[in-house]
Amino acid sequence: MTDHKDNSASHDHHDAHHSHDHGGHDHGGHDHGDMVGEFRRKFFIILVVTIPIVLLSPMIQGFMGVDWRFPGDMYIVAALSTFVYFYGGWPFIKGAVDELKGKEPGMMTLIGMAISIAFFYSMAVVFGFNGEQIFWELATLVLIMLLGHWIEMRSISNASQALESLASLMPNTANRISADDEVEEVAVDDLQTGDLLLVRPGEKIPLDGKIVKGTSQVDESMLTGESVPTEKTTDDEVIGGSINKEGSLTIEVEKLMDDSYLNQVIEMVKASQASKSRTQDITNRAAKWLFYIALAAGIITFFVWISIGASIDTSIQRMVTVMVITCPHALGLAAPLVISVSTALSAKHGLLIRNRPQFEQSRNIDAVIFDKTGTLTEGEFGVTDVQTFGDMDEDAMLSFAATVENDSEHPIARGIIDEADRRSLELYKMKDFNSITGVGIEGTIDDKNVKVVSPGYVKEQKMEFDDDNFNTWSSQGKTVVFLVIDESLAGAIALADKIKESAKETIDQLHKRNIKAMMLTGDNQKVADYVAQQIGIDEVYAEVLPDEKAKKVAEIKERGLVVAMTGDGINDAPALTEADVGIAVGAGTDIAMDSADIILVESNPKDILGIFSLSKKTFNKMVQNLVWATGYNVFAIPLAAGVLAPWGIVLSPAVGAILMSLSTIIVAINAQLLHRFEME
Repeated sequence: MTDHKDNSASHDHHDAHHSHDHGGHDHGGHDHGDMVGEFRRKFFIILVVTIPIVLLSPMIQGFMGVDWRFPGDMYIVAALSTFVYFYGGWPFIKGAVDELKGKEPGMMTLIGMAISIAFFYSMAVVFGFNGEQIFWELATLVLIMLLGHWIEMRSISNASQALESLASLMPNTANRISADDEVEEVAVDDLQTGDLLLVRPGEKIPLDGKIVKGTSQVDESMLTGESVPTEKTTDDEVIGGSINKEGSLTIEVEKLMDDSYLNQVIEMVKASQASKSRTQDITNRAAKWLFYIALAAGIITFFVWISIGASIDTSIQRMVTVMVITCPHALGLAAPLVISVSTALSAKHGLLIRNRPQFEQSRNIDAVIFDKTGTLTEGEFGVTDVQTFGDMDEDAMLSFAATVENDSEHPIARGIIDEADRRSLELYKMKDFNSITGVGIEGTIDDKNVKVVSPGYVKEQKMEFDDDNFNTWSSQGKTVVFLVIDESLAGAIALADKIKESAKETIDQLHKRNIKAMMLTGDNQKVADYVAQQIGIDEVYAEVLPDEKAKKVAEIKERGLVVAMTGDGINDAPALTEADVGIAVGAGTDIAMDSADIILVESNPKDILGIFSLSKKTFNKMVQNLVWATGYNVFAIPLAAGVLAPWGIVLSPAVGAILMSLSTIIVAINAQLLHRFEME
């Protein structure tokens, strides 16, 4: 976005060029559908097989006070348990092998070891080893592990659902307008850049493009989080997947599917979910160490029980229980689930996270540096003040000025016309339009010569007027033009880059959080000071060239502040990269924002507050899950080892599996509670 180098009132308003570019956005989520189906299917099959294994177990029969034994019953149980071990336990065995191959033992290794010990020990008992088989515990252990993984996969799948549903937003067909104005239905994949499409009311817009004909309200809520339909007319950009609500639109295709806004969002969020956060790295290391602790605790438990005279059967049960209950299932799930939910949630609210570590860092921000144009301001001229010099009222004067400016494409002309529209003023009929080089423009209205001119013209013609307001506006860096009717001054109009309505509220909220608000702009000092004064900016750095912005950000960081830089991601790219957190604001529909860590779909600076809030809530959820998962293991290991055995409290491997799965479920539910987050 190009800041004004000089916006002073003394310049001819037709030389005051102003331009701005929109930078943009880069979808994601993992497809866990197959895994959800696999674990669900295995769970129900193993459930059916587990019932006869449990009922034929001598231990269970003794507990129930029945005797259903018959010759060869243990061979039937052994056969059923073999099926349970190899079919139901296969995901865990395979996972354990993969972990050991990669020299990264973890959750799957623990489960695989536990069920293997239970299976082979029980098989040894069936074929003559002195002890008591624990096939029923093997079956219930596998069953509960399958249930825990089913719940886990379904939780992750649900967390990614908001992102995966984005892909279904794109329609499969489109109404293409041929060279002879015939409308034909074609597959979206067959469209080419430059094709003209007809989008009727109620239809989805097939691809990103520009409106070449028509006006309508377009619902982009599923894409940008903006709940109110947006007014769209000729030359406005539209996003593929959004819904045309009212009038028919003719759209020229600008981007095909692979380059579309929606696809870039999908790819960006996928990359975000794949990028490991600092907290996630901690949990992965913790899971690895927990494996070694579990292995050591299991072996020590076995030898301690043997040493106090317990049977091998009892000692193995204690060892198996320790290994199962110490399994870092919940720990390994703690961060990924929260990350999955927060990424989906952020995309839903129009916050696209490219780098997770920087997103996590944003909860610690001390100062936010704002680029001015397009971030705090609209990036286009708007009327701020009007003064009349005669009997004519403001509305009549604006009608004359807007009528003359109506044939001009200049940004100042646009600002005056927009103000007339805002006031619902009617324009007059004009003839003899003429551009006066270096001065302004003129035309004839009701046989009167009407000019809109620069202050220089007024001074040259030695026209006298009350210049108090003019001097004040000039000191604020506003651009001032004069309306002259038949060589008599009728009034003055001051224009400036319009400050966004949400800017002041954003700064107020930052101050409430003890976060400094700074402005870094290439605009002149007067303009920057005026904007800063209006919205409460703490520090202003003006007339800074784009290549100097990064250096200025570095200087601010040297003060010991954790800094977020907000800008459009183009001229501000070096500064965005230099900041602790780079935030691209006003990203529009072009997501080429490699320099930003976080991208805001909307141009609303208030969304920055949403980043800080979501970052803090995400971090809190991670910490809660980590505390629960690790705290649970600290409590569970001695309990599983049998420290309470003298008091008759002994946990079986199956009960250990139940407690472990309960921990997993609590972690999963806690992560899902993040869905209650609301944007500020």
